[in-house]
Amino acid sequence: MFGFGVKIENKLDRVAKAAETGEFRSFARAAFAIRQTAVESIERAAGPSAPGEPPHTHRRMFLRRAIRYAANREGAVIGPRFSVVGTAGEAHEFGGEYRGNKYPARPFMFPALQANLDRFAGAWAGSIGE
Repeated sequence: MFGFGVKIENKLDRVAKAAETGEFRSFARAAFAIRQTAVESIERAAGPSAPGEPPHTHRRMFLRRAIRYAANREGAVIGPRFSVVGTAGEAHEFGGEYRGNKYPARPFMFPALQANLDRFAGAWAGSIGE
């Protein structure tokens, strides 16, 4: 006569918590990488940059220091703080009017996102583990 026993453990809660924690870490890492790429693309130089190139920063590098990120469990927000640079970030990114002058687009956030897209898959790989 043969006998055997089976024990089943429900670890779904543990797996769900690991997925949530891994996802949050990955959003934060991705947001930081995009922010870092955007900051590094903005050079300190006299005069304006060429249209289509990231903007130059001038006195005290306000634009570079204004770029921040925040991540939570639902996603991330990355970009220049309005309280530091006002609508200048929007005028640079999309082109448009700022202080009565028209400016061509000098995007820096969207190219930073594009430069990091390949890294996202790697950021989530291995984010759930024991």
